[in-house]
Amino acid sequence: MRRREFITMIGGVAALPLAARAQDSERMRRIGVLLPSTADDAEYQARMAAFLQGLQQLGWSDGRNVRIDTRWAAGDANLIRKYVAELIALAPDVILAPGNTTMGPLLQATRTVPIVFTTLADPVGAGFVDSLARPGGNATGFIAFEYGLSGKWLELLKQIAPSLTLVAILRDPTTAAGIGQFAAIQSVAPSFAVELRPIEMREAGEIERAVTTFARSSNGGLIVTAGSGSVIHRDLIITLAARHKLPAVYGDRRFVTGGGLISYGPDRVDQYRQAAGYVDRILKGEKPADLPVQAPTKYELAINLKTAKALGLTIPPSALARANEIIE
Repeated sequence: MRRREFITMIGGVAALPLAARAQDSERMRRIGVLLPSTADDAEYQARMAAFLQGLQQLGWSDGRNVRIDTRWAAGDANLIRKYVAELIALAPDVILAPGNTTMGPLLQATRTVPIVFTTLADPVGAGFVDSLARPGGNATGFIAFEYGLSGKWLELLKQIAPSLTLVAILRDPTTAAGIGQFAAIQSVAPSFAVELRPIEMREAGEIERAVTTFARSSNGGLIVTAGSGSVIHRDLIITLAARHKLPAVYGDRRFVTGGGLISYGPDRVDQYRQAAGYVDRILKGEKPADLPVQAPTKYELAINLKTAKALGLTIPPSALARANEIIE
């Protein structure tokens, strides 16, 4: 050990937890992070801040005993594939990757590098893990939601707009998550006396035409299921709902901060904080195959009162009392 390193270690060792002192004596570890958004995305900045804070609380500090290599893919499939190759070439000890769009290419490229995922809709249906209890491969993490949550979206929609009799479900029918969410909504639709109309989230023009046609019917509303398609077309969907005065429920609070009416879904920032715990366990020798995939433990309700006013809706006091975030 060089003299400068020794002096630095002695000077700071008293302030470090025992776990961190043990890690200091080990080699520098490496964490790869592949994010589907852009570096200036405020939501993803908050998620990464929670992840880094979680690591620090467990004794890991970027540049001291761990190096974190982050890639921002901006929703570009070509960039994702490029960054997958780059990260694997760096021989990381573990990779953090949210969502299906990053997990698919990662697992095509490696079945040995440990991967911790977050906000992933259906890892079993997508073939990423064998089961939630025993993932069995090199990936584990945190699912975005359980399908039963999808029925809550219809319940919320009827609560804020009781006269609705027709609801369009924007979904991706090519994924297990899109099919599962729609099925969960279908199962509760009769109890709310509503008819469902599926709209596929593919091309922007197709979505616009389908929503415009749907809006010609009276007493209609929208449910926008979770998935990469809804994220890619978020601004368009919010604009269409406002243009046609359709009350809409979303699975992600970013829709509400962007002008959507109401959202109910998992606290995604909290999932990144929890992901730090799984990364820590893997760095300490545990295998992803033995770490069960976990469901969210925190959910958040967001309401945009400005949008409600524009739609002529009065949000019930019971919904306002439950809300974690209200935009006025």
